[in-house]
Amino acid sequence: MKRDLNYAVIGAGNGGLAMAGYLSFIGYKVNLYNRTLENILPLIERPVIKLSGEVEGHGKLNIVTNNIGEAIEGADIIMVTVPAMGHYQLAKQMAPYLEDDQIIVLNPGRTGGALEVYATIRQEGCNKDIVVAEAQTFIYACRATSRTSARIFKTKKEVSLAAIPSIRTMEVIAKLNDAYPQFTPARDVIETSINNYGAIFHPAPTLLNSGHIERGEPFEYYTEGITPSIGKFLEKMDSERMKLGTLLNVNTLSAKDWLEYSYGAKGDSLYEAIQNNPGYKGLQAPKGLNIRYIYEDVPCSLVPMSSLAKQFGLETPAIDSIIRIAELITGIDFYNEGRTVERLGLAGLKINQIHELAETGNVSTKEGEVAAS
Repeated sequence: MKRDLNYAVIGAGNGGLAMAGYLSFIGYKVNLYNRTLENILPLIERPVIKLSGEVEGHGKLNIVTNNIGEAIEGADIIMVTVPAMGHYQLAKQMAPYLEDDQIIVLNPGRTGGALEVYATIRQEGCNKDIVVAEAQTFIYACRATSRTSARIFKTKKEVSLAAIPSIRTMEVIAKLNDAYPQFTPARDVIETSINNYGAIFHPAPTLLNSGHIERGEPFEYYTEGITPSIGKFLEKMDSERMKLGTLLNVNTLSAKDWLEYSYGAKGDSLYEAIQNNPGYKGLQAPKGLNIRYIYEDVPCSLVPMSSLAKQFGLETPAIDSIIRIAELITGIDFYNEGRTVERLGLAGLKINQIHELAETGNVSTKEGEVAAS
């Protein structure tokens, strides 16, 4: 089957290798970009990614480069897989090279990713007809097994996605459908941002297992790292996330129900559902604390949730405690550096105005005028 769309995959880490390998394996023309040249030299020499696990095979890439302009030239869909803390700089780098009708998909956006990227592209003077979309989570549970190979443990059954402007969400999903029929429409990027389950599953288990992780002790991150007591704490964080969603008029699903929805994993508690999730079996804990589960998920997932909650007077003590522990361990002021309402352009907006911004890319002023985001 001939597949006419051209993809650019941005980032050659765990997700990027798996996604680029899969898309090229099934017949798409794929360009792969990575900022650090050293990490992609083996793929430049031989542009083939080996896949194992749920998908077995090889994908041959079209271009492998550390030149962003070269990577996205002629691409219909730009799949961004870099950590969320890199979205802002990446948007600035891409802006001069973007072309009309290109679609940027953040895999995932974490919380506020599409808002940040869309605003940054416009601030950089790019007025091309661009759609910025974000997936609610990454489509695979996967790991890079070398610089030229990746293992896909499990593909999620469904992943919600929304675009800015939201009227074009179905257009994005239609174009992605052949490669990824798992994508389903969300109301807008506020919904995908609040239903960010990485915020629940990543920073807290990492920080609460920091001693074992820092010593490099091998253990399965989810099935061994999330004990019954840690599971109960995650449920408290998840409850705060869902209260924020209710406040913002967003449809939310609990983390426990999401595991059943995405993986078919059931349980009477979040802990039990995690233990019963086949997609988490064999996923090892990281070997150190210098990882995206802290440096991405705290500033780009937990901070925007906390900041939005504070704007509307909602308390989030469990979420705030993890932000504080991360700050004390790393010495970084994540709240100052993260995606606050000010940075996302949401400060002072009412709930209906927040959705208006997400749906149109603009927000009406008090005088009835429309201001660009």
